[in-house]
Amino acid sequence: MRVIRNFYVLLFFLGAFKASAQTFPQKNYPQSYFQWPVGAAVGIAANFGELRPNHYHMGLDCRTDQKENVPVYAAAAGYIAKVKIEPFGFGRCIYINHPNGFTTLYAHLNAFEPALEKYVTAQQYLLKKWNVFIDIPKEIFPVKKGEYIAASGNTGGSQGPHTHFEIRDTKTDKNVNPLLFGFPLKDDIAPYVLRIAVYDRTKSTYDQSPKIYAVKKVNGVYTVAGGKIPAPSDKISFAITAYDRYTGSSNQNGIYGAAVFDNEKRISSFEMDNISYDDTRYLNAHIDYRFRSSGGSWLQHLSPLPGYFNSIYTTDNSRGIISMNKEAHAVKIIVADANRNETEVRFTLEPSSALTITAPRENIQKFIPGIVNISDNPNCFFYLPENALYDTVNFVYRELKGAGETIHQIQNGTIPLHTYFTVHLKGSFSDTGKIVMKRSYGSKEDYRKASFHNGWYGAEFREFGNFQLLEDLIPPSLIPVGFHNGMKAAGLSRILFSVKDNTEEIRSFTALLDGEWLLFSNDKGRNFIYYFDAHCAPGPHTLKVAVVDQVGNITEKTYTFTR
Repeated sequence: MRVIRNFYVLLFFLGAFKASAQTFPQKNYPQSYFQWPVGAAVGIAANFGELRPNHYHMGLDCRTDQKENVPVYAAAAGYIAKVKIEPFGFGRCIYINHPNGFTTLYAHLNAFEPALEKYVTAQQYLLKKWNVFIDIPKEIFPVKKGEYIAASGNTGGSQGPHTHFEIRDTKTDKNVNPLLFGFPLKDDIAPYVLRIAVYDRTKSTYDQSPKIYAVKKVNGVYTVAGGKIPAPSDKISFAITAYDRYTGSSNQNGIYGAAVFDNEKRISSFEMDNISYDDTRYLNAHIDYRFRSSGGSWLQHLSPLPGYFNSIYTTDNSRGIISMNKEAHAVKIIVADANRNETEVRFTLEPSSALTITAPRENIQKFIPGIVNISDNPNCFFYLPENALYDTVNFVYRELKGAGETIHQIQNGTIPLHTYFTVHLKGSFSDTGKIVMKRSYGSKEDYRKASFHNGWYGAEFREFGNFQLLEDLIPPSLIPVGFHNGMKAAGLSRILFSVKDNTEEIRSFTALLDGEWLLFSNDKGRNFIYYFDAHCAPGPHTLKVAVVDQVGNITEKTYTFTR
């Protein structure tokens, strides 16, 4: 009898594995059409859909052996369609359009191939701008598969040498997971699951602290201690902490997808197949933002929040929420990577004899996702658009007294917003054009120039916090580093200025060499740098530099030097 029973148990687990192997079927993307874009050992530091502050990671971070200036190649034949240069974000990047309907993007580059570098520099001088986004006619820079296009780097929002690589649908500009295109990245390791979080969905996820359960692997399947979880209410959802690795790497990357089953019926799943940059901020609805911003781990919801539109989830009519009755529920969670390696979690969700019933708070204004929410106070007015919130919020507003103008507390920074909203404050200032609105929460501060209308000052933000009006009369500082007036500069390779402002926002930096605009870079927004080139011939020169902050305070300096 024991042999027969063990045989049926084995059949059950084999059947569960066979069924779960098709949880996320293979996608119909061209395989091996694109080659690996970097001249280094194939490896990634981050994958598509990985969790980042306020956004999903939208491509692959290709390793460059921890070095800069590694060759970067066109992943397939096509033409260079666009080039972008910006202080943060992509830094220096190239877009290539391909005849199969996809666009590849290569970011954080140091230098473009010489002909392209010359073309882009000419455009910068024509536009009198360092940060540019240039459309390039298709006939100018055709490329072959494997052709050298750039040197890798660490520019823009990069925090270490690598090349960020994306694949997009050219027509829709939607990003597609590059790991679905057959790159030679060996992966036979299933994802790891660390914990499960349980939510009472009779109330907002922002109005509770989830119950956390550690998981461990038993006979190849993850479960919780004792195999059982008591239901805290009659409406339950889950979140997980999980990560993935590929073969030969210890790096913790993001998972591809997860699905939750109630009594073997799939009720909700998400999949990192394709995501638009228009929707990447919805990461803040995909995770427990409040838990994370308060110092907790990443928790990925297995069912969508009410305000997650255009979501990566697929659900049945339950929206991924388990309705409890007097019966226990068998819960199964499948977690997968892009190579369809899958991990299984199983436990029993048991009805509790003492379900938590929270009495509704009286006289509390609730802000609800999907509608316009308005706050109208004598000294503070704003409204939130329909798609601003992901879940219901018990609204909080206070006026706090401090030095200077009144501080207006609007909610707090642990509640995320999807869209910008305009805060209108009454102030005692006259309209000088120098008024800024400061937003603070914890150690973070943001400043925006405030517009004046009918006694109110307004400015746009995309985060809650404490808001206050200030008058900014302080011009930016402009400090040369290793350079001074009257200098003999023949031995220098560059001119560098450190620029700072009390509100951290610089509207413009302009340098004129003998009356002609001169190209200064501003990578990572730290310093403005000119590298000596043909625009500065040997001999005496006059350099005029002006920097302007967001309200128009200006600092100007003039230097003479000999090259």
